[in-house]
Amino acid sequence: MEAMNELRALIERHCVSTRFETAIPRVTLLRSCTQTGPARVLYEPLFCVVAQGRKQVMVGDKMLIYDTAKYLVVSVDLPASGAILDASATEPYLAFSMRLDRGALASLLLELASIDDDGAPSAGMAVSPIDAELLDPVIRLLRLLDRPRDMAILSPLIEREILYRLLTGAQGRMLRQIALSDSRLSCISRAIDWIKHNYSETMRVEALAEIAGMSGSSFHRHFKAVTSMSPLQFQKQIRLQEARRLLLVQRADAGSIGFAVGYESQSQFSREYSRLFGEPPARDAARLRDLSALDPQRLSQPV
Repeated sequence: MEAMNELRALIERHCVSTRFETAIPRVTLLRSCTQTGPARVLYEPLFCVVAQGRKQVMVGDKMLIYDTAKYLVVSVDLPASGAILDASATEPYLAFSMRLDRGALASLLLELASIDDDGAPSAGMAVSPIDAELLDPVIRLLRLLDRPRDMAILSPLIEREILYRLLTGAQGRMLRQIALSDSRLSCISRAIDWIKHNYSETMRVEALAEIAGMSGSSFHRHFKAVTSMSPLQFQKQIRLQEARRLLLVQRADAGSIGFAVGYESQSQFSREYSRLFGEPPARDAARLRDLSALDPQRLSQPV
């Protein structure tokens, strides 16, 4: 496909490191010359297109695989495991990522026909086939990197077109729910936000249901549908990912880090950390420091 070839060329020319935050607001380019093992990161609401290579994402018990024929949409903050499946020095993994602007989505909804929310649970991460109508504005947006004088005026217009295509496309229902304050997805997002900011505290599912404005049974059903995890599993992943970050930046002992993120038992912390990341805390942190020394951007990359 000629359009995909142009997207590939634009990313390869401008993304000379693993991760490149462009001058276009919310737009990031990604590049990898090697396959990667599963890396656990916190995905934020975003739209991503792979121009070359193939990628796998695991969230809870759900696996998504996508390549140049598909695009990824994430609608809420989700702890997930990502891995680059196809990449080499001659054909590197290349991807475009755009963080989703909830305000811009809401503004567009005001101009569209009324949207009905049937209350059915909606996943917080999905993959769909990409078409020319969506790919074209992505390419035009990246062309602005070669025309910085036009960027301030044209990039908001093209971003708005991309959001419109997403809202009216296969994952439109999910994205429309991001912008509706009373949608089920927005209600679950409030509970997710509470967990993110209070991960070390003892959590009561009943209290989370109150934050979401739902009954306990409805909240649990919708939370599982959106995140592919129970609220307790979600909190555990947030705790352990934060523990991993603290081990890297503070170099403190595992016991104190486990206590800081909410664990009362050091053995339980070490056991659950090893189960999630494959190694005990100290050994995993040492390996990641070595990796970070070789490629400082790799650890923060949602692959």
